[in-house]
Amino acid sequence: MSNFLYIGVGHDFRGEAHPDLCPARRRRTGGPVTVVKPTRVTNSIRALRFAHGEMTQAELADRIGVTRQTVIAIEQGRYSPSLEMAFQIARVFEVPLDDVFGYPDTDR
Repeated sequence: MSNFLYIGVGHDFRGEAHPDLCPARRRRTGGPVTVVKPTRVTNSIRALRFAHGEMTQAELADRIGVTRQTVIAIEQGRYSPSLEMAFQIARVFEVPLDDVFGYPDTDR
């Protein structure tokens, strides 16, 4: 693991959703609401999981050191993983990063 910490909005130092900082929790508790912009990053994690012996989300989560909810959010495009986590996911499936994640070409 690197010596650098990743801290995002609503996430703890491991990149995990933190219950006290999570926008969904703030909505339930009446705190400020943060609008989350959907990511344009695509992924093939679900297909890769099934191609690798129907690996469950929980199994993948254990292998990369996150919760199953984090894997679900990444698969659904609601959360973009840190670069380190993205490499860990690619390593689990023994494929290049580009085989796991994509970013659409855009006209400028």
